[in-house]
Amino acid sequence: MDGYSHPLPRLLRAEADAPPGASFGEAPLPARPLDAGMGLAVGRRTVFRPEDGESFGRVADRVAEGNLGLLGAGPEGERARLRNAIATGALLTSGRHLQHGDAGQGGRNLEVFTNCATAIASFAKFYLLLNGSGVGRAYDDALATVDWGRAPALRLHLSPEHPDYPRDRAALRRFGTEMGLLPWDSTGESFDAAAEAGLRGFLARELVADLAELPATAVLHRVADSREGWAKAVEVLEAMAFRGEADRVLVLDLSAIRPAGSPIRGMQGRPSSGPISLLRGLLNIRRHVIEPARARDSEGEALQPWEQALLVDHYLSVEVQVGGARRAARMATKSWRDPGIRRFIRAKSEGGLWTANHSVMVDRTFWALVRGEAEGPLARHARMVFEEVTACAYINGEPGFINGDLLEDHRTGSAWDKPVHEDGRDFRSDRYQVDAAAGLLAEASRRAAGARFPVTTNPCGEITLHVTGGYCVIADFAPLLACPAAFDSFAPGAAPEAVADLWDRRVEDAVRLGVRFLVRANRMDALYGEEVARTNRIGIGPTGLHEWAWMRFGLGFRDLLDERRAAPFWAALRRLSAAAKDEADRYADELGVARPVTVTTVKPAGTTSKLFGLTEGAHLPARRQYLRWVQFKGTRDPGTGEWHRGSDPLLADYAARGYPLRELRSFPGMTVVGFPTVPLAQRLGMAEKLVTAPEATPEEQYQWLRLLERHWIGAERGNQVSYTLKVYTDRHDLDAFRAIVAAHQPEVRCCSVLPSLPDGKLGYEYLPEEEVSAGRFAALVEGIADEASREAVDWAHLQCASGVCPI
Repeated sequence: MDGYSHPLPRLLRAEADAPPGASFGEAPLPARPLDAGMGLAVGRRTVFRPEDGESFGRVADRVAEGNLGLLGAGPEGERARLRNAIATGALLTSGRHLQHGDAGQGGRNLEVFTNCATAIASFAKFYLLLNGSGVGRAYDDALATVDWGRAPALRLHLSPEHPDYPRDRAALRRFGTEMGLLPWDSTGESFDAAAEAGLRGFLARELVADLAELPATAVLHRVADSREGWAKAVEVLEAMAFRGEADRVLVLDLSAIRPAGSPIRGMQGRPSSGPISLLRGLLNIRRHVIEPARARDSEGEALQPWEQALLVDHYLSVEVQVGGARRAARMATKSWRDPGIRRFIRAKSEGGLWTANHSVMVDRTFWALVRGEAEGPLARHARMVFEEVTACAYINGEPGFINGDLLEDHRTGSAWDKPVHEDGRDFRSDRYQVDAAAGLLAEASRRAAGARFPVTTNPCGEITLHVTGGYCVIADFAPLLACPAAFDSFAPGAAPEAVADLWDRRVEDAVRLGVRFLVRANRMDALYGEEVARTNRIGIGPTGLHEWAWMRFGLGFRDLLDERRAAPFWAALRRLSAAAKDEADRYADELGVARPVTVTTVKPAGTTSKLFGLTEGAHLPARRQYLRWVQFKGTRDPGTGEWHRGSDPLLADYAARGYPLRELRSFPGMTVVGFPTVPLAQRLGMAEKLVTAPEATPEEQYQWLRLLERHWIGAERGNQVSYTLKVYTDRHDLDAFRAIVAAHQPEVRCCSVLPSLPDGKLGYEYLPEEEVSAGRFAALVEGIADEASREAVDWAHLQCASGVCPI
């Protein structure tokens, strides 16, 4: 069994010299090794830098130094404790902080460090995505301020001298494929003289050849080679559309953008996607949004402003995805009362808009009407929305429902207190200053002040944020990993008193250190600096809950649903929730900043949990053994098999070692690598106490969410629990699915309900976890030339899963 320990007597002696409540002590503790296989792979892809030497202890050193440095020198005692909490895995912060945190953090912008944000304009959303932040946007009719049909005539220029300009035949073929103008062709036989001539004609039509010949009335904007430069180009275009300058010509010059594959220093040397990516996004906006929006007299319904915004955001998000810094995580929400809600419900499945999670924002009135408590036009509309959403979700997995009236701001009223600024000063940082779109943002703020739903959520649903723009910095703590003794040195639920006492104090210390960590992060330079100062939102939450419940309390999942039997577990969560809110208030008062409006949350914890093989956030183990697919930027040349320029070098290494790889068509430019995974929960000897997600009923999982909301999130100053509940279509037909949603969804703030086929596919090209039989799993592991990965598989437990437990 995996064991990890520090000598217990030494730790207990160190307690005598530590400040009150500082259970980690100041002497450096050894770093916890990452889980072999997937954990190490995620560390290499996301967290480690060459200078770290693949040491998590060095990561903890630089992250603690960067965060405490936001206060100047920072107290050395707290720096040491923070470093120890991170190094041992007890405080996992978030992937963004592990990736970017270092001594230079004070000179960077908050957008790089926050997972969760919202935006009210396309350029703002684009800028946040380019920084790696997940972004939510409300597409309510009342908030749609821009008619893209009134945009200027958009022209583009790329100097023929630019290295990425397609001059020779090979580059032209690659350009045609990347632009979607040529079919994917592994041999290149279809690229004949006619296709080549067609592409050259396309370049002549679509690109301005000579800037010197522009008419005097044209607006020329040279796109700077930075995240700010790309966003500013979209801001200029969007602001002109807002002002209705359809009679103008806007020329965007992309020539200053660095070539594809060039390193991006601010993203640890990740390769640039080059100017062709932005060119493609802008051309798609012109062809698929601006031009159709102008066709008001054509047959069929014209694109409404909210639909235009949804499409613009999609096409820009595709290019962030291609950049490889993040999967362009987005949430798209719309009020159930809007007349166009049916089209929104169908937009993802029928329109191919794969870059966002879609949800319908509902309230108590909606659910009452669905239950038939009143009649009339609004009741018929509500029932139509419910039937459309559930029918679409049953087949395609989306959209979902979010209970907007249960979100934090609807209880406190703070969302309506956000001031309206005419000059854009609430959208201004040292790196980015809005100018062209100040009027657009002011109008959006005025509309939001009277909106029925002035808040929306981040892409994973666990954070409530103002629709016009806001942040929440978030972090995970892993109570299991605060254990000061080896996991195999005591029976589950029977830790010696000294071990249990120190364990509990270290968990609380990790929570308090995490809260202070987040409050300090909010002091960074931020685009939404005024909103950060007003709300100071943070979100700290547990991960690896099931492993902690088992080892500390001896409780399995179904035990936790019995509040009396699991009283010690739920009491511990309540104490930790109170400690988090207490520390948030005390530390905010100490620093002279606003007390955080929100404190507790449960985020998905995908990156951080994978580092140590933990269950993710509140989720149950996905399977007893499975392939965990992880995305990497890069593709191979279909003819030669060579990796294209700019591909992540880890792909070639994993291919050589025999890991399964699959290039994605629905996520252009990306390849997934499959890591055989046996979760840590399986390795802790839970036996029949282990319940995987497919084995838990929907009713049990909804009860789990209600308990977490009550005991951890709390009635005040809490966000939400991010959770995906799978309903298997071989067990529940559409009527049963609707009954489950109608009965339970109104009782929780947020929950993604994902209908799944028995094989887990549901029509998607891939899902993160793929269930495989024990036999196939064993064959995959044996075919991988990576001893560490094979050692991470507990073969005894794997054999038990296949029904052949050894004696």
